[in-house]
Parts: sequence; structure tokens; C-alpha cells
Amino acid sequence: MKIHEKYMSRCIQLAKNGLGTTYPNPMVGSVIVYEGKIIGEGWHKKAGEPHAEVNAVNSVQDKSLLKKATIYVSLEPCSHFGKTPPCCDLIIQNNIPNVVIGTVDPNIKVAGNGIKKLIEAGVHVTIGILEDECNELNKRFFTFHQKKRPYIILKWAESQDGFIAPLEKAEKKPVWITNEFSRQLVHKWRTEEQAILVGTQTAIDDNPKLNARDWFGSNPIRLVLDQNNRIPVENAVFDNQIKTIVFTKTKNRINKENTIFEVIDFKQNIAPQIIAVLFQHQIQSVIIEGGLQTLQTFIDANLWDEARIFYGNTTFEKGIRAPFLSKTNSEKHPMDTDEFLIIRNHD
Repeated sequence: MKIHEKYMSRCIQLAKNGLGTTYPNPMVGSVIVYEGKIIGEGWHKKAGEPHAEVNAVNSVQDKSLLKKATIYVSLEPCSHFGKTPPCCDLIIQNNIPNVVIGTVDPNIKVAGNGIKKLIEAGVHVTIGILEDECNELNKRFFTFHQKKRPYIILKWAESQDGFIAPLEKAEKKPVWITNEFSRQLVHKWRTEEQAILVGTQTAIDDNPKLNARDWFGSNPIRLVLDQNNRIPVENAVFDNQIKTIVFTKTKNRINKENTIFEVIDFKQNIAPQIIAVLFQHQIQSVIIEGGLQTLQTFIDANLWDEARIFYGNTTFEKGIRAPFLSKTNSEKHPMDTDEFLIIRNHD
């Protein structure tokens, strides 16, 4: 492995520690190297807190070495004042002579301005080290800024005979298709994405909490479709414990501190309308957990980036059929008695 790739790989490794906690900021890792040795490293942990470069500089014990060091960073250093000062200024003030960058920041507030500022200050800048890997690291952030929409993940579980739910059930709670390990993994995923979306019937039939109770981390913002205000007010999604956005035809209910009602036109294609609202709310990623009509709406509109499909040992013989997606170029992962596929949309 080439020397730049070695240290950029470490930046990516560090950055992943911020998965699910940095929204609306990207995940960024930084490493400072002097004479072939790492003397400082850091990552961005949470919006409003110090950026990766700041944490890396602060971790260096002998600051005099910075004048002879190279700082590696997975994403272009910021050049503007936000909740924290520009990282470019920090690099320049500490006279760090070399900066190695994984990829350019797509945010129009940065977008090459950080690199320009560093070069104008006499810093030697290298760009594009492990660029594809750095772009993949921040696929949510890049999709949001480049496509003006959140990164969209479809998720469902289906039985061995191809159903996602039975036709009838005795109680208003989920009928489990997968094992406990798969269910825990789903809760882990919920902590990694900014929002979670379900349709009206799922909210009524399952009365889901849509939280991450089986994994440590932040709960996603709950998104619920409720065209005609059919979901009972006593349902879990209206407990006001987690920020919740409800998409409805007419605003017959009053916004609360944590519950917001957004009006969309259900006579038109709702998928583009939903993602437009999510963009306005600065939501960078959403995991769509069904049911069939909601999932199919986004599939038909080709508004999805990734599908995660679980296959359990359960059989229903009859029920609600699972959506269909081509399984080409899918990644298969075993989960004890279950398995799941990850399919990426390359359109």
C-alpha cells in the first residue's frame, strides 16, 4: 500500500466512529504524520463540536512538530464559519506545510474554496487519495448536496415463500419473520440513519415505536404517511417522545413540540413530494420500512439508493407479497438462521 493510501485509510477508519452522530455534518477523520509516525489523530463526533482536524491538532503533544508535518483528512477542510471556525485557518495558523485530502466537499459553502485558501497560503495540497472510498464513506452527505434529497434505503423482511406479512393477524403488533439477531441489526441501522418512514397501514396494524431500543444510539426521526388522519392519536408514533413528521392530505391536527404535520398531494406521485419535504428539513438519510405500498411507491419512482432484504425461515403460504427487485450485483450476508441481501441502485 502506498504511503498516502495508508494514512487516508486510517482517516476513513476514524471517521466511521461518527456514523449516525454527525448529522447534518459529514463524517470526517484526520491524521497528522511526522517522519513516518502518526503524532495526532481525530474525527468529527457531533455537529457543533470540533471538527476532525481540530481534534487531530489538539491531540499532538509537541505542537512544534506541526511545522514539519503532513495532515491527512478524508474530506476537504472547511473554509467558512459555521458553528465552529474554519479548519483551513487552523491549518494555516499552525503552519502545517502539507495537506492530503481524500475528496472535495460537495457543500456549496466549501466546494473547493478550502483547497483554494490553503494553496493561496502556500500549503502543498494533494487531492484525491482513496477518493472513491471517501465518497462512499459520506454517501448520505454527498447524495443530499448533489441530488438535493436524502440517501434512501429500502428495508423489508420476507418469508421463504415470498411474503412480507400474513393476510390476517390477531394483535396489532409485528409478525416476526426474522430472528433476534436480525432484529437487533435493524435497530443498529436505525441509529445510523437520520429518519425512518412507514405507511399508514403499518402504523395502524403494528403500532410500531420506530425507535432503536435494541441498540445504543440516537433514535431516528419518525416519518409517517397518514393521508386521511386514520392513525389513532393513542398510537406510539404520536407519543411526542421522538421528533415525528406526519404526511397528510389536510392539516386537521395541530403541531406539537415533537410532532409536525406536512401537507402533500396524495393524488400525485408522493415519493418526490416526500423527499422534497425531507430536504427542507435537512434530513440526509431515510430508511423505509414498509409496508408494500410505501416501498413500491419509491421503487416505481426509482427513488432509492440501497435495498436491504432479510430472508427468514418463516412460511405463510398466503399473505402480502414482497416487492420485487432484481438481485443482480447483490451482497449476501448470513445472520444465523436468516440471511440478508444488500442491493445498490446504480441508475
